[in-house]
Parts: sequence; C-alpha cells; structure tokens
Amino acid sequence: MPKSTEYIAKLPGSDGLIAYSTEEDAIWGDLVAAQWSAVQKHMAKPYLDGLAILDMPRDRVPQCAEISEILKRYTGWTVAPVPALIGFKTFFGMLADKTFPAASFIRSRKDFDYIEEPDIFHEIFGHTPLLMDPRFARFSEAIGKAGQVVDKKHYAWLIRLYWFTIEFGLTYEGGALKALGSGLASSPTELPHAVLSGSPVIRPFDVIDILRTPYRIDIHQPVYFAIENLDDLFAAADRDLAADIVVAQEKGLFAPLYPLQKES
Repeated sequence: MPKSTEYIAKLPGSDGLIAYSTEEDAIWGDLVAAQWSAVQKHMAKPYLDGLAILDMPRDRVPQCAEISEILKRYTGWTVAPVPALIGFKTFFGMLADKTFPAASFIRSRKDFDYIEEPDIFHEIFGHTPLLMDPRFARFSEAIGKAGQVVDKKHYAWLIRLYWFTIEFGLTYEGGALKALGSGLASSPTELPHAVLSGSPVIRPFDVIDILRTPYRIDIHQPVYFAIENLDDLFAAADRDLAADIVVAQEKGLFAPLYPLQKES
C-alpha cells in the first residue's frame, strides 16, 4: 500500500454517519455512471450478483452502516471506516474478524480515472459485492487469519495472494475473460486494460506462482492471474499459507515485468 497520501480520512459523527459534501456525492455518482456499463460487460458473475443484491445508491456515497446491514445478513461481514492508510497487521486482523476496512475519503476530480490508494469508491463499489458471496468472504477471512500467523516479515509475501485474486483477479466465463478483482471493478482505465487490451501477461492461477510475483501499486498491472475454476481459489482458504510462503521463498521471486521500483 502507499507510504503516504494527500487524502484525509473522514470521521463519523455522533450518529455514526459520515457527512459527505454535495461535490463528494456527485463524484461518487459520476464514478458509478462511468463504470456501470463496463462492469456489466466485463466483471464476473459473482461480482455482478453481489452488486445487484446490494443495490447501493448511485447518487450519493453509501454509508458503511447501510452496506454492513446487508452484508451481515448474507455472510456475517461488516464494513468499518478507517484512516486513509492502515498497516498490514491491522488489515489482516480486520479481515480475520470479518470486518472490511474502508478508507472513508473519496477521490478528487483530478484522480477520477486512477488513484493509487484505495478510496471509498474502491472499497464499497469494488470490494463489497464479492463479500456478498460466502465463498469469497471465507477466502478473505482465511487471508486475514494467515496474516495473524505469519511473521510480519512475510506480510509482503502473503498480501500478493490477496492482490492477485481479490484485488486484481481474473476468471473465465463461457470462454470469455472476465474480471473479479475490486481494483478492476473500480478503475475506469485498468478494467479495459486487463480484459480487452491484450497487453498484459495472463497466467494460470497457482498459489505458489502468485506468492512469487512482485507487483507495483502505482501502474496498471503487467501480469494477471486467471482462475479457470473458482473452486481452486476457494480451496486456497484451507491451505497452510505460511508453509506456502516458505516454498515460494525457496524458489525465489520472479523477475518483475515492470520498471524497477520498490514494492509496497
């Protein structure tokens, strides 16, 4: 994740709600409008099913409490507003507790098409639809629990499994490449880059290979992993991920497919 941000977290009031401005609500509405057609065409069915059930507002920023009310009925998860940046330890701990940490600010107009750090649009529009699916919710919880077991020096290895699946995972439906990840659902520019451009490398889903694949957060990904059978992803929830990290370390990192810059 980014080391710093120009954005400031918005704090809930005494009523538990965050007061978003008229302009912030308008940015949310414009982001939804800009993405709606693309996600209907290019996102995978589990995401679209969750999006339809959530039926989130399109003209204002949703409150975490109203999304949590629906999520809790389906998978037992909630969404909690957090500062713009949180550490891996906090992130893994919240996932293990079935709580999704949602950065509470929304991007400005200048970052409309691409923002490096997660904002409330990425968190709610991108992440919560998959958390409506008990299988994806359980996988996310498993990542969190693994993060409570591994040494902190291994956080950067473990987070790659989340990055290349929940954030930027791909799959196939009827032979067509579809997007799963929240980073794709919430990005007007990276979604077509991933599924239409033909420029990135598409690799088959493999836990060890994913753990060995470095990434950068500030560019469109040059490599994605496509999950042929989603059951392969869900089975990863039962793996000994700490042991997988040891195997991946023994094999070593793959050479990055991007200009060198230190990974977060």
